Amino acid sequence: MTDPLDFSGRVVLVTGGSRGVGLGIAERFLGLGADVVICGRNAPDDLPQHGGRAARFVAGDVREPDACENIVSHTVSTGRRLDVLVNNAGGSPFALAADASPRFSQKIIDLNLTGPLHMSRCANAVMQDQAEGGAIVNIASVSGIRPSPGTAAYGAAKAGLLNLTQTLAIEWAPKVRVNAVTAGLIRTEQAHLHYGDEAGVGAASATVPLGRLATPREIADVCVFLASPLASYVTGSSVLVHGGGERPAYLTAVQDVMRPD
Repeated sequence: MTDPLDFSGRVVLVTGGSRGVGLGIAERFLGLGADVVICGRNAPDDLPQHGGRAARFVAGDVREPDACENIVSHTVSTGRRLDVLVNNAGGSPFALAADASPRFSQKIIDLNLTGPLHMSRCANAVMQDQAEGGAIVNIASVSGIRPSPGTAAYGAAKAGLLNLTQTLAIEWAPKVRVNAVTAGLIRTEQAHLHYGDEAGVGAASATVPLGRLATPREIADVCVFLASPLASYVTGSSVLVHGGGERPAYLTAVQDVMRPD
């Protein structure tokens, strides 16, 4: 039988694939034999590599519809196909909603919601003409399913991305499957920007039932599953990859009260 995790001859496009979670995803697909393309506004110093094979880079800002068209066009120019799109580009700096400018909020929504919509639309146009169709994986966040203080626009955009996932899965079936990975806390090379030093990382880890932050590889593994034939009947779904979620706040609040002297 054919190995369902063999992506040899397949073309995978990962937005924002030069660092963090995107880098982990790109390296994982490279390791499984895929022809990987990454995109971003600026070329990285080093391209994702695995086993002597490197990803290709296409410059483009996913917030711009014309750039999305160009990214997909360049992706298919070599292999003449596009099998998997991973909408990974996203993120947001900390900014309280009352202090954030309209321009700031719009840019965050464009990056985390409008960009994936444009990229998905362009990818779908290619995938619908392929006998095998294709798969789209959106990298969502737990910020989209719970309050997101300090990143209100980001949380709202990620909530919208989950709805978009369900809608596109219906509109583009049966040729194209669309799913999401709802990721929790992840340790990347930029973790210090969110959690501070090692003490901060440890404190954040303590809030997770599994006792640690996720690695980019663990997010990548779920992307591989959703893009593979193993998930051939999975579409319109979101997979929670959050280590069990977050400890309910009331338990922490009452634990000292409830503890006997």
